[in-house]
Amino acid sequence: MWLVRPAQPDDLDQILAIAGTQSARLSSTLPKQGDALAYKIEHSQASFAGRIGVDDEPPRFLFVLENTETGEVAGTAGIDARAGNGQPFYNYRRDALIHASHELGVSRRVEVLYPSHSLTDNTLLCSFSIRPELSGTDAFELLSRARILFIADHREWFTARVAVEIQGVQLDDGSVPFWDSLGRHFFDMDFETADQYSGQLSKTFIAELMPPNPIYVTLLSEAAQQALGQPHPVTVPNYELLQREGFQPGNYLDIFDAGPVLEARTDGLKTLVTSHAKALHGSNDNLGETCLIAAGERGQFRCTLTPVAETLEDTLKVPVNTWKILNRTAGDRVRIAPL
Repeated sequence: MWLVRPAQPDDLDQILAIAGTQSARLSSTLPKQGDALAYKIEHSQASFAGRIGVDDEPPRFLFVLENTETGEVAGTAGIDARAGNGQPFYNYRRDALIHASHELGVSRRVEVLYPSHSLTDNTLLCSFSIRPELSGTDAFELLSRARILFIADHREWFTARVAVEIQGVQLDDGSVPFWDSLGRHFFDMDFETADQYSGQLSKTFIAELMPPNPIYVTLLSEAAQQALGQPHPVTVPNYELLQREGFQPGNYLDIFDAGPVLEARTDGLKTLVTSHAKALHGSNDNLGETCLIAAGERGQFRCTLTPVAETLEDTLKVPVNTWKILNRTAGDRVRIAPL
């Protein structure tokens, strides 16, 4: 069975191995260096335990997808309670200017990109990566949606709106059309280095180096213009799953590769709306509809997939093995959502 649980220090080496896969390289908030990843896991543990003080970074949660039969970690997913983590969270906002001359009788609408940090402090879904062979499977859906069930049971930690950045167009040779047309002229570094700095360091370097004035889209290369708001092919399954969840692309783009930024109202997310909490009871069979089932507060959170049968007494019957995986006993409250 597959289980989503909080990341632990013992997971470090397996997560580093995942960080070398393509899907992980497309997640700028998943560190590829051991020290940085160890700190992320440590901060996540403190967040789950509620040990984050007023002067600390806001809570950041990192989950892993575990094969309970082998103990193998096959994916990661995260939540930043506040986008930017105490620093500005930068994007480009798409807009337009009207250039007109009454004397010449000319009027033209020109698309522009404005540097913006309007999404700062919204809750952010991040660090999603999974082994390629699991893309589009039930395990893939479990890993992504388990975060929403965690939010549902810890609603006070998260904001009214939630966002997620989707990695943009990157070509097979490693070039990034939007970055090559704009960012590299100001940063004097390659895309991967800048993206890693963005995920691990203070964001002030973005404000210091990026032009503060609007960027005229017509001055970008043709390839960069076509890349605006387009997801990388590897991210399309996640992009589509998030859209089914209720996320929609808005006017914001990733500041480095112009990938789409999806937004949603937290209380309108499909998993949150369709989930409900009930008491747990056991069953000796595997009958019933397969559902996501989550239990446990804070660092005891667990989420898996299991057949669920609802009874006339408004309780749930699940296989006894599910109890063991969730570390629950009869009568405990759990939250379920349809697969």
